[in-house]
Amino acid sequence: MRTSIFYINDFHGKSINIERTVTASRAFDSFVPSVPTDKLKLSSGDIQLGEPAPANQVMVEAQNIMGIMASAMGNHEYDTPSHIAELIPIMGYKMLACNINIKPDNPLYGKVEKSYIQEVNGNKYGIIGATPVDLFSRLKYGKLFEELEIDSIEDTIKDIQTEVDKLKKQGVSRIILLSHVGFGYDQRIARETDGIDIILGGHSHNLLTDVKPNVNLFNSKSGEPVVITQAGRDGNYFGVLNVEWNNNGIMTKVQNNVTSTRGFKRNPVVRHIFEQILGKPRIVGVINSAPPPPKNASIEPSGHANFMCDCMREELGADIALFGSATIRGFFEPGKLDTRWLEDISPFKNNLMVTDYSEKQIVDALRVSAKSLVNTNNKPGIVHVSGLKYTISKDGKLKSASFVDKSGKETPIDINNPRTDKFYKTALTDYYCQGHDGFSMLKNYDNAFKYDFDITKCIENYFKKHPQPVDIKDDGRIKITD
Repeated sequence: MRTSIFYINDFHGKSINIERTVTASRAFDSFVPSVPTDKLKLSSGDIQLGEPAPANQVMVEAQNIMGIMASAMGNHEYDTPSHIAELIPIMGYKMLACNINIKPDNPLYGKVEKSYIQEVNGNKYGIIGATPVDLFSRLKYGKLFEELEIDSIEDTIKDIQTEVDKLKKQGVSRIILLSHVGFGYDQRIARETDGIDIILGGHSHNLLTDVKPNVNLFNSKSGEPVVITQAGRDGNYFGVLNVEWNNNGIMTKVQNNVTSTRGFKRNPVVRHIFEQILGKPRIVGVINSAPPPPKNASIEPSGHANFMCDCMREELGADIALFGSATIRGFFEPGKLDTRWLEDISPFKNNLMVTDYSEKQIVDALRVSAKSLVNTNNKPGIVHVSGLKYTISKDGKLKSASFVDKSGKETPIDINNPRTDKFYKTALTDYYCQGHDGFSMLKNYDNAFKYDFDITKCIENYFKKHPQPVDIKDDGRIKITD
């Protein structure tokens, strides 16, 4: 028998890309294979954004329209649990996580399942979910820590095996794990469990475009094949996994096709539905010219990010602006810029803040930024800047830095002996001001001045003051050398 699985992961509320994915989904539905084939549609989590509420609602609507059957609980599904809990009853798909204990005080209590059996054409598939083991390092709101208990990777592997064994006892031989724990852990799960056939992954944002032994094809503890897939991040791609099985429910052939969503038109019906929820987009400005988006947005200098940081620095009256590449999920294009496109560039609703950091704290942050070039999956991503210039090497070391004042005067910083008595008024997001993603030196949330708007509103305000068309360009403020 044959199975074809349409899969998605880590869209992070990118509504424009999911409009395109609906078009791709309908093409998948309309394709008639030459032999009878079961079709499944599954998600590995973080399709929603967590906040604001309308962004979550449109992603639920899109997954319902596509016919998604089940989704893992990604970290963003916990960001605003009260709203997510309200949406679960209207979800046409199940939310799964076998490795978390949700306490009664949390609105998600009783609404998340560990596993279930999906039947297609009379054939049974066991579907299991796994949520991030590093969940607490990803949550913005600390109160949630008291309402959730997450298992370690070792215990998560045991949890998954327990669900596999339970499904096997019910006569299910084809088992799929919807995993939001990251590619490295998925490889461990594949090798250290028995009975899983397919791992549809997420969280680490890997783009796995093929099937390669010892990369994303492994043998389980009993020697049976296990394939791992993942389709990048931000809805830039979706995947179709085609599998053939023998009579014992063991994979004999597998093909992994990962396709760019940009090759598909935005579905007009879904676009209309989204505008009813999000509001009709408004034109906020004009982009005269812009370079192509970076190939690896996590570690490449970017004119798109430069412009965002410059807007922050001017709007908030700061000496320096810092913005992590991890929260930049789109780019500017020449032409009229509307609110829908602008919100897709950085969809995370992280409010802006201003606080004072010493020269040493800034240098320490740049050192963490530099290590992204050599860290697994390029985490946490380089920090984009305004009011600074810095150079990092490909082996992950900070080589030089300088402060650039508003008149353009550049003053070198002694990165080997940065001052602890010299401070810079710094603009950044509340996420980084809480010290997340390894930037513990930036933790100063309680002492920061808090604004009630995010980068999207900041850029919109910039265009109100400067209505002339903008040229987006990389001016070399971040350099990467050998």
